[in-house]
Amino acid sequence: MNKIKSLLGGMALSVAIASSALAAGVEINASSTGLAMQGYDPVAYFTEGEATKGSYKITALHDDALYRFASEEHKAAFEANPEAYLPAYGGYCAFGAAMGFKFDGDPTYWRIVDNTLYLNLSEDIQQRWEGDIPGFIEKASANWETIADKDPAELQQ
Repeated sequence: MNKIKSLLGGMALSVAIASSALAAGVEINASSTGLAMQGYDPVAYFTEGEATKGSYKITALHDDALYRFASEEHKAAFEANPEAYLPAYGGYCAFGAAMGFKFDGDPTYWRIVDNTLYLNLSEDIQQRWEGDIPGFIEKASANWETIADKDPAELQQ
């Protein structure tokens, strides 16, 4: 019986470590509480054409990040196909990813290109990104392969 308890305890510890590593994983830009996109509704960009705050009452958990939605319909659409609505580069700044860094994406500075949501750090950064969107997307996508699992601070050293 003690061997079983020990085995189960070890398995629980392994799951806890894996879960905390995933939660601490840096592929998704989320707050320390796990809130993604600063509470903005990822579906609204596609359906409403604007950045829309989600409700704390309408949420879904995806890859250990919590997403908020403006309506139950948006939540259902997200749950049916999250990949269609998630921002590129885990919600980090698209221009920053093109430069090999991970900066917070501000959900109020966004653009949909080829059915993909991109966030940028600020208005002036977004203006620079808009100067060569295809080129910056190409660079960011190539960089993302090596920076996705790195901590943002690690990239600034």
